[in-house]
Amino acid sequence: MPVISFANSKGGSGKTTSALVIACELAEAADVILIDADPRRPLIGWSQLSKPPAGLRVVSSGGEKTIQDEIEDAAAEAPFVLIDLEGMASQLATFAMTASDLVIVPAQEQHQDAQAALDTLGAVKRAGRAARREIPAAVLLTRTRAAVKSRTARHIGDQLRKLEGVHVIGPELVERDAYAALFSSGGGLRQLDPQEVNGIEKAILNATAISKEIIKILRGGQEATA
Repeated sequence: MPVISFANSKGGSGKTTSALVIACELAEAADVILIDADPRRPLIGWSQLSKPPAGLRVVSSGGEKTIQDEIEDAAAEAPFVLIDLEGMASQLATFAMTASDLVIVPAQEQHQDAQAALDTLGAVKRAGRAARREIPAAVLLTRTRAAVKSRTARHIGDQLRKLEGVHVIGPELVERDAYAALFSSGGGLRQLDPQEVNGIEKAILNATAISKEIIKILRGGQEATA
């Protein structure tokens, strides 16, 4: 069963939001276990606000000593296992990457995020060497503007796409009120109240597009190498 890690050595890259949005979307069609391996436990907090979408279960990781067993156990129970890693390089992150079928590296269109994304891709490559296999990885641009982007944002996105050996997921996780609302109300996008939250339908379409490309990568339809 596919194991997908969300990793970036820099905090604030949109990692947890990406993991949650994709987990909720995949759970529309299959069972998903989402492992919260961030010491702050943001996804455990989200799961306690209201009932998660059917098919999605959130579990808390016990840390680097247990993460490999947790991944193995989850993979035996659900078609999809997603792991939200802490925003720093760690042995736990290395263990999770080694067990992953795909590592998604969320990054905002900012210089520090882009550099951290490249550092994380390097860590994925080293983990693959240790495991004696190639671990697919892809950058997901997050919190991007739906309308006009700044020159800096366009430049950083373009530069990442031009780098040899770096795969950037086509659809970007656009900054939407609906994504932020998940962490205050709980549930998934489809459980949000349209009278209280704007742009729910557009957020769902965005999440669906990203999820479809992730499935395509897992099926070998796109090159995604670190």
